[in-house]
Amino acid sequence: MSPFMTVMRKLPQSLLLALLAPIANAAPDPDPAAAQRLDRMTVIGSAERAAEIPGSADYVDAEELQRYATSDVNRALRRVPGLYLIEEDGYGLRPNIGIRGSGTDRNNRIAVMEDGVLIAPAAYAAPAAYYFPTVERMSAIEVRKGSASIKSGPRTTGGAVNLVSTAIPTESLSGRLSLIAGEDSTFNTHGWLGGAGEQLAFIVETVQQSSEGFKQIDGGGDAGFDLQDYLVKGRWNSSSDARWYQEIEFKFGQTDQDSNETYLGLTDADFSADPNRRYRASHLDNIRSGHEQQQLSHYIQFSDDVDLTTVVYNNDFERNWFKLENVNGQTLGAVLAEPDRFASELAWIRGANSPANAFRLRNNNRSYSSEGVQSVWVASHDWGASQHELEIGVRYHEDSEDRFQDEDRYAMQGGNLIRTTDNPPGSNANQVVEAQAWSSYLQNQITIGNWQWLPGLRYEHIELTRTDWQRTPSGRDQAPTLVARRDVSAFIPGLGMTFDLDSSWQLLAGVHRGYSPPAPGTTVDAEESVNFEAGLRLAQDALNIELIGFLNDYNNLVGTCTASTGGDCTLGDQYSGGQVEVYGLEAEISYEIAELGKSGIAMPLRANYTFTRGEFQDSFASSFEEWGRVSAGDELPYLPENLWFFEAGLQGERWTSFASATYVDDMRTRAGSGALDPANSTDAHWVLDLSASWQFNDYAEVIAKVDNLLDEEYVASRRPSGVRPGKPQTVSVGVRLAF
Repeated sequence: MSPFMTVMRKLPQSLLLALLAPIANAAPDPDPAAAQRLDRMTVIGSAERAAEIPGSADYVDAEELQRYATSDVNRALRRVPGLYLIEEDGYGLRPNIGIRGSGTDRNNRIAVMEDGVLIAPAAYAAPAAYYFPTVERMSAIEVRKGSASIKSGPRTTGGAVNLVSTAIPTESLSGRLSLIAGEDSTFNTHGWLGGAGEQLAFIVETVQQSSEGFKQIDGGGDAGFDLQDYLVKGRWNSSSDARWYQEIEFKFGQTDQDSNETYLGLTDADFSADPNRRYRASHLDNIRSGHEQQQLSHYIQFSDDVDLTTVVYNNDFERNWFKLENVNGQTLGAVLAEPDRFASELAWIRGANSPANAFRLRNNNRSYSSEGVQSVWVASHDWGASQHELEIGVRYHEDSEDRFQDEDRYAMQGGNLIRTTDNPPGSNANQVVEAQAWSSYLQNQITIGNWQWLPGLRYEHIELTRTDWQRTPSGRDQAPTLVARRDVSAFIPGLGMTFDLDSSWQLLAGVHRGYSPPAPGTTVDAEESVNFEAGLRLAQDALNIELIGFLNDYNNLVGTCTASTGGDCTLGDQYSGGQVEVYGLEAEISYEIAELGKSGIAMPLRANYTFTRGEFQDSFASSFEEWGRVSAGDELPYLPENLWFFEAGLQGERWTSFASATYVDDMRTRAGSGALDPANSTDAHWVLDLSASWQFNDYAEVIAKVDNLLDEEYVASRRPSGVRPGKPQTVSVGVRLAF
């Protein structure tokens, strides 16, 4: 049976009732131009809406995304306070995003969505996001950090990031084409073509990226990547005189990536000599992946005040990361952390001849599936002096991860890795983890005079299964060696509020339960916290200010062993960190000088600041690499205390120029207290980016940009194995065409 039919068979009765209930209401002919359409699945909807939500929210619009012509989601999100962006490859191919101390590894403690649909390969069973949507395809990025993040789920501790794809154009026929070339033979092409008639509309879109990479492999080799992304959308809408206005939209996407990326970093000494070096032992490392998405959406407007949106979705992802795992039985992190102790192993990694079977390279062959159906029913109603916007959402979701991995043994001979033992597929890991989840939420935005209230309640029921099979290539017709099942349920309440002091000043506050479900096969309790926020906003003409304090009070912080965290642990195992407090402050200000003198030149300005502290409240010893032996009062790893972002621009009638400066504090890469240990920390650093554009006419624009103008060299991360650099100075130029 097809995934579509499987999902439809499991469509809950409550959802069917929600589909049918509003039909009894008499409805005037709706105005299609004013219809909510399919926007009910978004987290925020617009920058204006972000400023009205009872809770903290940010909206990065299309203009901001195009300003620096960036393909790196890390650079796109720097202007949002409260986010921690740990660089890994310099291009943002596999980002590590955290929100308010939630943890950053592979985004596995936040909800990541595309067009309101969970987009991690297996958001419940294996949330580590080895796939991330292509940023060029996006018209906006929404970030929700407050209490209303319970709308997204299942992970509500930090918040949600929703990427909004390019909308179908409203013109009869239009298109865009962007061609950008940069250093290291980097090429980036993005184009779309679409149009709309009275009842039919479409868009076709593609992104093509390639680069040789900025790292240099000892002895030569390709350290770059290739990416191809294709998307097709089509939409039908009913006529304007239909009794109930409706839209049906389909979306098909395919993304393929071939990246010569490695988990092998550098020793501190080698990093100081050349931060962009790559050791010879990584020259075979390569990840190939393919992602397919299918989505069918339906919107119906029963009246001006009642509408329903339903989405059926399916995502499939396959990847095989063939990469160096260890040498001579030692983890790569251990060898690079103690080069004198493991002098022979390090010499082999650098290219010296080694014994047979000295190196283990693993085919990390995994496939993922994710499918489901979700529906949101919205009704607006005035009750006396109060206005209500009631949302009821229901989702059935199932996903899985299938590991079928093997390790081969190699020797370094003459500067090349030569295979000396070929092990059969499935001999390293032969495992399936699965999740089935029913979830629903109820949320009501209430306006009474100067007050806005947003109470909400989410429910999650999750069935988790882990099945291990014999580590042989004989298939799965034999009895499994382990079957572990676990059911968890949770109610997740939240309440946000705002109070308008006057037409400019607004107070806000919120409280909600933070929740992250356990992994299949683990006995560790779910991650839970109580999260608070309070602050104020000012919106006065061209000046906007926001100041928010937050506290995440964990009663059980959870760490998950993944390949990307490094260390000598069993992948998928989880560890309890006990009680933890994360608290901080977010400040944001923007102002636009409409005209400098009588020049006709505008100057937009923006700045934000994030202060964060995270401390363990318990003492314990853990096998989790980033924690180790913890004493009460120790600080969390990979949580910078101070983050700054500044941006200034000049805009003329046909030209723009912008400069942005980002500061990231040094931070621990292992739990601890007191002065930072240079061997277990990153570097504090400033990164300055520039961009400029000149529009010849309505159809053509030339752009130029410089990433990391000052060519700042810094330790961006020590995860998973050794020191990793940030992206060096990179110059790019290009052209944008439109019709």
